[in-house]
Amino acid sequence: MSQNQSRDIAVIGGGIGGLTAALAFARSGANVTVYEQAPALTEVGAGLQITPNGARALDALGLAQALAASGVTAQAVVPMDAMSSREITRFDLSTQSPQYRFYHRAALIDVLARACEGAGVAVKLGAQITGLNPDGSFEGNGATVRPALTVGADGIHSVVRRMINKPSEPFFTGQVAWRATIKTTKTDPVARIWMAPGRHMVTYPLIGGRLNIVAVQQRSQWAEEGWHHSDDPGNLRMAFADCGWEVKSILGEVEKTNLWGLFRHPVAENWHVGSVAILGDAAHPTLPFLAQGANLAIEDAYALARCCDAAASLDAGLRNYQVQRRARVAKAIEAANKNARNYHLSGVQRRIAHAGLRTMGKVAPAAFLNRLSWLYDHDVTA
Repeated sequence: MSQNQSRDIAVIGGGIGGLTAALAFARSGANVTVYEQAPALTEVGAGLQITPNGARALDALGLAQALAASGVTAQAVVPMDAMSSREITRFDLSTQSPQYRFYHRAALIDVLARACEGAGVAVKLGAQITGLNPDGSFEGNGATVRPALTVGADGIHSVVRRMINKPSEPFFTGQVAWRATIKTTKTDPVARIWMAPGRHMVTYPLIGGRLNIVAVQQRSQWAEEGWHHSDDPGNLRMAFADCGWEVKSILGEVEKTNLWGLFRHPVAENWHVGSVAILGDAAHPTLPFLAQGANLAIEDAYALARCCDAAASLDAGLRNYQVQRRARVAKAIEAANKNARNYHLSGVQRRIAHAGLRTMGKVAPAAFLNRLSWLYDHDVTA
């Protein structure tokens, strides 16, 4: 008999990590309730990439068919010279298994929410959580809740993390990012990385004739952390004003954009205490330079449910979870941090790097994916 059978699990946060955890626990027989402070389970205005490592966990939870219908299957990653609008090289993604896909966040949330509903997960919206204790009990909208395990999937400003760990101060990386989507008729299923000195932009298509845009600029002017701070699209266009015609054409279509400052946070020292655990951004906020934020949260969620199900005690399961996850997450975050530098080179370094990419694309095209095999080939379900 599985250890999760009939366990009462509370998940704080109804984002991608939280809903994946809820589904994974429910699939193993637990009674799961999700507490989400927002009035609806939704995300607006943002895309994400689900790489094979994240897709394996979602497929194992029975979502393969729904995911195929909700995303765009990626064919390639295409590094671009943003100054000339020229393609530098192209790296094939079509042989990846499971397939690499692009999703609107709202579409992925919907797939997860429907699966959770079908698995009997209860969702409480507009939930206000206070008084969280190490034994997992808390006050939810004035009622005392006493689950066997409380999972903090409450994001970058996690109150659950602060209960488990000593306070830590993030530091501004000297980079800001804009997020936007535009209507497009150009639907070739590739992720383009438009590289310019001190800046870069990533674009890829979403279902429904939309193009997702994430643009990053190095600058000393501080910006607030978080996804939902609106900005004047003119500021985004100004940051890339000296780039080639195609970048300027794309950004000329932006009508609404959000700006956020990129901060580095330490990976949490402790991922659990008593009957409380954390996952995803609550445990390890990640810079968006490796497309792994959602994927690592999905991996965490699957691993947490499995570890708790397999161990002789909840405490042993939580210890195993942290041991399995922390080193891998730290490696992925460090790789993402290094990518920021590689995208923003200038002068001679930039020319040498672009020449190296061209050579790799012609002589050893598989080398690009081989360098990421430790990331994409990982199977958290094994």
